[in-house]
Amino acid sequence: MKNNKMCVLVALMLIFSVPATALPNEKSNKKPVTTETNSAVLIERLEDIKAVDKHSITTTEKKELRKEVKSIKKQLKKNGGGVYLSAGAVILIVLLLIILL
Repeated sequence: MKNNKMCVLVALMLIFSVPATALPNEKSNKKPVTTETNSAVLIERLEDIKAVDKHSITTTEKKELRKEVKSIKKQLKKNGGGVYLSAGAVILIVLLLIILL
């Protein structure tokens, strides 16, 4: 009887905790929609910089171009996003796959 009560208690806790964590965060919804277009513009600018004849420009202009390339690459990394898995999550997934299969 105690086992049944414990199982019901755990099930209720899980049911009520999942919707609270599944709510969207208001700050995450403020991400700009124009990420793809912004990325396309940045990539086009990188291609323009690569096409510049670097022998005909001065050293200060070269430094400015290097700084611009670095900042563009940082922005592209930030916009790229992606899914990152920690080592613990990978181990847990592998263990679950081994147990279930």
